Parts: sequence; C-alpha cells; structure tokens
Amino acid sequence: WTKPIVIGRHAFGDVYRATDFRVPGKGKLTISFVGEDGTKIEHEVHDFKGSGVALAMFNVDDSIRDFARATFNYALVRRMPVYLSTKNTILKAYDGRFKDLFSEVFAAEFRAEFERNGLTYEHRLIDDMVAAVLKWSGGYVWALKNYDGDVQSDTVAQGFGSLGLMTSVLMTPDGKTVLAEAAHGTVTRHFRQHQQGRATSTNATASIFAWTGALKHRAKLDDNEELLRFAETLERVVVDTIEGGFMTKDLALLVGAEQSWLSMSGFLDKIDDNLRKEMADRVAA
Repeated sequence: WTKPIVIGRHAFGDVYRATDFRVPGKGKLTISFVGEDGTKIEHEVHDFKGSGVALAMFNVDDSIRDFARATFNYALVRRMPVYLSTKNTILKAYDGRFKDLFSEVFAAEFRAEFERNGLTYEHRLIDDMVAAVLKWSGGYVWALKNYDGDVQSDTVAQGFGSLGLMTSVLMTPDGKTVLAEAAHGTVTRHFRQHQQGRATSTNATASIFAWTGALKHRAKLDDNEELLRFAETLERVVVDTIEGGFMTKDLALLVGAEQSWLSMSGFLDKIDDNLRKEMADRVAA
C-alpha cells in the first residue's frame, strides 16, 4: 500500500443493536413484524432440535441513505473513488438494501459531481473486495456495514504498520460536522507506566492527526487558508520526521532490530523542532 485507504464504517445498527439470546431447547424460532396498519409479516427461522443460539438485527433506510451521503461527501473532500462492499448474494434483502440505496443516492445526488472530478462509485462483493484490497496500492474510500467496518479498519491499520497511525472521523451526512479522534483507544498499559513515573514510547501520530483533521475542517468552514496551511504543514512534518528515522517503538520494531526509537516526549520534541524550522522557512520564503 502506497496511498491512504479510508474505511467508511456505518456507525448504526446491525449486530451492535441486535437482540441475541440462548435457545434453551427444542422449539421453533420465528420472527415477525407488525405494521401500524395491522400488516403482519412472519417467518419461521429455524426448528430447533436442541439448545442453541439466536440473533435478530436490523437497520433503517434513513440511516443507510445518510451513510451513503456521508461517504460520498467525504470522498469528494478527499478526491477518492468509492467502493461499497456487502454480501448481497446471500443476504438479498438486508445487504441488497444497502446496495440499492447507495445506488439511488449516488444517481440522484452525486453522480454529476463525481464525474466532474473524475471519480467513480462501484459495489463489489466483500470477499472480492478484500482480495482486491490486498492487491491494490490504495487511494479509495471503502464503505462497509457496521461490523465489517469494525474488523477491516483494524486490518488496514495494522497493514500500514500500527494502530497509532490510524485516525477516525465521525461525519454527519451533510459533511458539515465532524468528530475527529485517534482510533486506538486510551492505551491503558502505557498510562499505568506513566503514572509510575516511567517513560513510555506511545505513538502520538494518530492523536496529532485527529487535531489537524479537526483544524482542517474548521479551516474549510471558515475559509481560513492560513489555518489550513498550518494543519497540512504539521501533518507533512510528522510524516517526514518518521520517514527520517525518528519514531516510537511500535514503528521501530517493524523496521528492524537496529532501528533506534524515541520516547513519546522525545518524539513530540523532535516534531516540535521540525515544525518550528518548517514554519520559519515558510515565513522567510
């Protein structure tokens, strides 16, 4: 991979709002829907011959449409094509709904803008797409259902080297409001070492890029070119610093046993020095 891969994860429904339970013994599992007008849909799911487990999950059209809009809006910001992956050959109604609504939203609201920018949208089966991701060099937005996005985001993060390099952005459908964060969580083990007064080599890259991502969005809303240039400069300095051989332990271990590494404070100090030099050079120019 030589270019970014953006995972677009639908942050609603599916297994994360599912009802699951243990089946105690023999019996029939059914699922039913009763409409406000009295319409009833009922399916027999399974005739249990013994104990087992069961699961029922859902999603809603409005949320899927909003997910499509957020995905396409973000792709336009990043100037990237979009791929949606589902298993609609098996889940014809459930995953098929994602495929149909994405196509509907794209055709009605985004096709013209995508064509003007030389971008494309395509649906692919998830198993086909996973294989393609391993062969391609990157440079696209990969839209996925909630669970699939949860799993594949970690695959992509580790494939690039470390969870410490992955940012996470929660975006509203209209693209106007974002929540930017590091994707790796709180790194509790390192915090406990810090509480003991011990130096840690925690990779701060994702946290820095969470801030720069928020600043870039603020700059876009305010039409603030100076703020945008600062955020982009900081991002470039972080990348150049790491590529120059100054990195935290998680990345050094991937390079090899001979690669030296910095503590988190040492890493941040190096970035601070390089950023000051870059900003001074820019002012001088």
